[in-house]
Amino acid sequence: MDAPGARSLAHTLAWAGDGAAHLRGHMMRMGEDAFAAPSALPGWSRAHVLTHVARNADALINLLDWARTGVRTPAYASREQRDADIEAGARRAPAEIRADVVESSDRLARVVRAMPESAWSARVQNARGGDMPATDIPWLRAREMWIHAVDLDVGASFADLPAPMLVALLTDVARAMGEKPDCPALRLTAPDGSTWDVGDPAAAITVSGPAAGLAAWLLGRSKGRDLRSSEGGRLPAVPRWL
Repeated sequence: MDAPGARSLAHTLAWAGDGAAHLRGHMMRMGEDAFAAPSALPGWSRAHVLTHVARNADALINLLDWARTGVRTPAYASREQRDADIEAGARRAPAEIRADVVESSDRLARVVRAMPESAWSARVQNARGGDMPATDIPWLRAREMWIHAVDLDVGASFADLPAPMLVALLTDVARAMGEKPDCPALRLTAPDGSTWDVGDPAAAITVSGPAAGLAAWLLGRSKGRDLRSSEGGRLPAVPRWL
């Protein structure tokens, strides 16, 4: 049996595929006027979020090509080019954005299916320059799909995530946040007794609530009104995840 928070390649491929379908479903139900409306991400419209999702697919295709061929192929040419592409793409007509999201996602799926088994053990660099195994690429896509579906602000929530993925996401984010010097030590506790430590457990503030609420708050997607702190009153301030 896998440990809580464990994620195999089979798991992440399934979560990424299900997440793509989930986000597409919400996108297809959006009216034309909804694309220009603000998303839940400051400064971005829903068109920005969807354009980013499409360009993320292209970026991950680059990393899969790197893993398959051994030829260094960064996710993005540069941060500046990434941002410029998103800004330009967000100005397109809704029909063009919809088609781009679907077609880029399908391209990524084809590249994933064509990956030789041996290529999954290759090492590549993520968009921030961090070293990682190619097996992490589907996990990155799964996170993008499920989280940005919420960011569209059209009805998706963290409660929609498959339960094992939600556990894996909290495990991943708790580890990353624990490495940030400006993040307070936390112990996150769900009603079923599951816990996630952020930083030093001996100095931790306990934050309790549903796993979906914990994830939304820790990732900066909610104010945590469904959560409780061992210190009472307001929840502690946490830095940005990424």
